[in-house]
Amino acid sequence: MHDIILTMESGEIMDRIMIIEDDKIICEELKKLLVSNGYEVFIVKDFNNSLNEILTISPNLILLDINIPYINGELLLKKLRKESNIPVIMVTSKISETDEALSISYGADDYITKPYNPNILLLRIGAVLKRTNEKLDDIYYRDLKIDVGKGTIKNDKKEIILTKNEMIIFNYLLKHKNKIVTRDELMTDLWNNSEFINDNALTVNISRLRTKLKSIGYENVIDTRKGIGYILL
Repeated sequence: MHDIILTMESGEIMDRIMIIEDDKIICEELKKLLVSNGYEVFIVKDFNNSLNEILTISPNLILLDINIPYINGELLLKKLRKESNIPVIMVTSKISETDEALSISYGADDYITKPYNPNILLLRIGAVLKRTNEKLDDIYYRDLKIDVGKGTIKNDKKEIILTKNEMIIFNYLLKHKNKIVTRDELMTDLWNNSEFINDNALTVNISRLRTKLKSIGYENVIDTRKGIGYILL
């Protein structure tokens, strides 16, 4: 369960930040700070279901406290890294170098201790998001370079152009390479990107994506697992 705070204006697409913190006062302070700086905010309340909420919402960044109910924040981070590379900044009252090293080793992108300077936190959030957005232009699948922003896939001989839906699907499959992705997961990711398509449209997009990949020399790389979903080999 989560609160969704929308402050989008003039059609602007905002970065989504998820707060996983059990201190309600800190949550409210963070929410006000982030919303006033143009972010869309999600607050996790069901700590027993945190991982599922993260994967469902697919935020651009997570502010994660170490001491949360039901599951240690570092353990949650470790589990998340098996499923996703969503950027995570650890926000905690602990100041132990061991905790910081452990968080980084589990895959945290940054670490800040309480009480923190709001301006410093915003700068760190901005820096992590900038690094993440830069990485979007440098994604590879075998010898293919994927430019998500331009919607292109190319090698040294040929370039193909994908539609927005095809790129969202391919990028999601690539993030979960060699793992089965269900149709529901793909539909959810499309909806999270404001692309509202039905089940038949998903089938059509998968077919077109396969055809385009075949044209660049990659045939049968998206395998159908009947009754389950798809897997990018």
